[in-house]
Amino acid sequence: MSYCKDKPVLGVDTETEGFDFTCKKMIMLQIGDKDRQYVIDTRTVDVTPLKDILEDEKIIKIFHNAKFDYKFIKRWANINIKNIYDTYLTERVINCGKQDYGYSLSRCVNRYFDIDLDKTTRNKFIGLTGQPYTIDQITYGANDVIYLLGIREKQLPSLHTYKLEQVARLENAVVKVFAEIEYEGLAIDKEKWTIMAAENVELAYTQELELDNMVLEHDLLQHYRIPLQADMFAPIEEVRHTAINWGSPLQTLKLFKNLVPSLEDVNGKNLNKHRYKHKLIDEYIRYKERTKLANAYGTKFFNYVNSDGKVHTNFSQILDTGRVSSSKPNMQQIPSDNTFRNCFIAPQRWVFVSSDYSSQELNVIAYGSQDPVWLDALTRGMDLHGVCADLVFEDKWRNADNDTRKKLRTQIKAINFGLAYGMGPFKLADTLQITKQEAQDLIKKYFTAFPNIKAFLQKLGTYGKKNGYIQTFAPFYRRRWFDNWYPRMWNDRDKMIELGSIERASKNTPIQGSSADMTKLALIYIHKEIEESWSGTVKIVMTVHDQIDTICSEELAPYWAVRMTELMEKAAKVIIPNGLLKADTNISKTWEK
Repeated sequence: MSYCKDKPVLGVDTETEGFDFTCKKMIMLQIGDKDRQYVIDTRTVDVTPLKDILEDEKIIKIFHNAKFDYKFIKRWANINIKNIYDTYLTERVINCGKQDYGYSLSRCVNRYFDIDLDKTTRNKFIGLTGQPYTIDQITYGANDVIYLLGIREKQLPSLHTYKLEQVARLENAVVKVFAEIEYEGLAIDKEKWTIMAAENVELAYTQELELDNMVLEHDLLQHYRIPLQADMFAPIEEVRHTAINWGSPLQTLKLFKNLVPSLEDVNGKNLNKHRYKHKLIDEYIRYKERTKLANAYGTKFFNYVNSDGKVHTNFSQILDTGRVSSSKPNMQQIPSDNTFRNCFIAPQRWVFVSSDYSSQELNVIAYGSQDPVWLDALTRGMDLHGVCADLVFEDKWRNADNDTRKKLRTQIKAINFGLAYGMGPFKLADTLQITKQEAQDLIKKYFTAFPNIKAFLQKLGTYGKKNGYIQTFAPFYRRRWFDNWYPRMWNDRDKMIELGSIERASKNTPIQGSSADMTKLALIYIHKEIEESWSGTVKIVMTVHDQIDTICSEELAPYWAVRMTELMEKAAKVIIPNGLLKADTNISKTWEK
């Protein structure tokens, strides 16, 4: 304590018994600077005296993959670390978009110092039975601290050169929030989930029988009739009437070639364009959706429930666009159908208070393009898709009946949201089940009606192709590199496919990335507010894209909902200063979309 308390920057690392912080213990903590490192055997030494140092907001604590260490230190030492600098996240900020680059500590040490780390010593921390640490283990722990400080020194000039200081500060601040979400976890109602899982199995089997019946009724497919057959989804006493294994892509492809001879496989992308031409293919896609639910969200999901009865996901904080993903389990892909989400519950006398942005990406496009129609529609709270349909289709829209209007609005909505993903005519044709030429004509009409949006997207695409990177909006200017790019690449006819990919990514990254920056900033604001004014009564438990979920004591929920909305909209104004982007906040007993 005497040595560390006056140091402006400290390296910190841990060694643990395993990966699950809820039941595996922290067994070593290392702290220090380049001149001196302390290696503490936490099996026998209480590190509580370090609490003041680790919670000191003036001292920078350097970690590599801070979320991991944070959860173990909080769980086993009850320390709430502040002012984190994560060399792993910073390396991802500097090199965002580079493929197969490597961000582990060993890769960073090799990249910056040309040293190959021997990780065999790390494995010797597993399965210990209380024996003292060896000199090799102690030296291994001490060296990690030295490397952390050295990597940060190498990273700081790059952050300055590429003007990435602010986005690095954003990521290093929000990592604590993601660690807290992972730490807190979500409680699950196992009984409710089990009932839902059984219903999904029944739906999958019913869909399978429907497919069988359609095959037997189809003139081209009569030869698939066979003696009775049992099925994995069916009760033992029930049987099927065809030999087709609908779970086999090869068997299904052979069958579907009777309908579409040119079909090469049965993956979603290739099948989707045929689903509305052949009822059997449409029903098969429904079957795949239901079997996925039955398999992915059946009782096997309980493997993700930890010893505390909660699900603790693992966030990947920076994808190529700056967006977030999660795994083990992937909570970002839990179906938005509240049937699934409602199985996640709050403690007694607590409720969920969840807030999400209303049309976040559309607001980002409107602000970036400064399109007057979009801005006016959002200002007046109008149906943006309907307004766009009116301008694109003109008399066809104005004279249409309700069903036709609904179809035309769906087409415009597909374009409006597709803009955020760099969608071209091929994707639009697949989405709307129209020809490529019809999709091209529709896009042309659209951009004729909205020249500002066309110019905005073209500007982004051109910038990425000319410079080899693209940025998100001010003030963060997150940078995504295109590592297959080289100067004057746009003059090379052989690189047109790669350039097209760069152009699409250059159009969608500022939209998706700026949205992600905004949500991360909102997480920071909300977490800071909870620490300062709502401690013990509010906790952040999940975030999915533009939605942030908290749990709150029931009696305070109405007041917290108001404050949460204010903080969400405060974060939005940092990136979209016009104040048009609003947050919608709801109170519920279970997790909801």
